[in-house]
Amino acid sequence: MTLAGTRIALFGGSSGIGLATAQLVRREGAHVTLVSRSPERLTRAARTLDDSAIAAIDIRDPDAVGAFFRVQEPFDHVVVSAAAVDPGPLRSQDLTTARAAMDSKFWGAVHVAHAARINERGSLTLVSGMLGSRPAGNATLLSAINAALDTLAQALALEMAPTRVNCVSPGRVDSPWWDHLPEQERQAVFAATAARLPVRRIGNATDIAAAILATMTNSFMTGAVINVDGGGQIA
Repeated sequence: MTLAGTRIALFGGSSGIGLATAQLVRREGAHVTLVSRSPERLTRAARTLDDSAIAAIDIRDPDAVGAFFRVQEPFDHVVVSAAAVDPGPLRSQDLTTARAAMDSKFWGAVHVAHAARINERGSLTLVSGMLGSRPAGNATLLSAINAALDTLAQALALEMAPTRVNCVSPGRVDSPWWDHLPEQERQAVFAATAARLPVRRIGNATDIAAAILATMTNSFMTGAVINVDGGGQIA
């Protein structure tokens, strides 16, 4: 399937994996709408793309997500990579922080899936993470959220058929998600990860964007959870 002339909505499209996906599909000739809650980041992201639209929406607000889709023509493809998650052990977090993570990454995806208007032969792609299949005690809630997203995509593939629904599960990726760590500590984490992976390097946003592109263009792919982790599942 070609993306030339298609319409794609990217939730979380102002940075990281979302923006890398936008840049990739734009080169394929798609018309892109970037969706994020930060108008400033959206404006900066749009400068890196030609012929793109922006919409400042908080994915945690179901009314705002619903209103966005009601005024749009159906999209050919919708991608959800938006997440505002505070990593850490569950028992060291307050429950307000824990609920906020669930509201952003899990319920945000639910809000989009509930409201999205997608052409029948189009696709919805969610982005989870390796912790869904390899839980970590220092990221307990994020592990649970990612596992829930994997299952949500598979169930939606049945509910929304023949519209295709898939989930891309990244491994450790050099992205703005790691900005909470000091530079030296972040690079130490990346180096340790690269050393144990079969590919001997850390991932980047474009690696994940390429997998998202595949979920859009492969018309025989639905209900899949695609691990893009440099071999992390077998290391």
